[in-house]
Amino acid sequence: MSPKMTPTTYLPAEIDAALAALQFDAQGLVPAIAQQHDTGEILMMAWMDRDAVAETMRTGRACYWSRSRQAPWRKGDTSGHIQTLVELRIDCDGDTLLVLVEQTGVACHTGRHNCFFRAIRGGTLEAIAPVVIDMDKIGQDKIGKD
Repeated sequence: MSPKMTPTTYLPAEIDAALAALQFDAQGLVPAIAQQHDTGEILMMAWMDRDAVAETMRTGRACYWSRSRQAPWRKGDTSGHIQTLVELRIDCDGDTLLVLVEQTGVACHTGRHNCFFRAIRGGTLEAIAPVVIDMDKIGQDKIGKD
């Protein structure tokens, strides 16, 4: 997606309909899977509360809930690696979100393109994707690491 492309945003009635369809857990959270819209690559899994869902839908920028900080976390505010909303989907049970995004930069706080960079190979857990960006050099403070 070019920087000139407009993010997807939703009207208040659409946001209300989405919130009504969601089944939040006992902590008021729902899992949200971020997926690159054009390749299908799974980028990360995070949590959203009602406000994060509404903020994401209203602004077109992915916003999550940080369980470790107990605070909202707008993806990319610290690192510049934003997720622009393309479409928000709700699963059949209403208990998981699929957030189709255009990822700018890397999705993982480790500096890798996605958070699913480890696999069991030959009986051991190994990294199967390289670090793309040294997050320490850009001042990333590990926001989003839950």
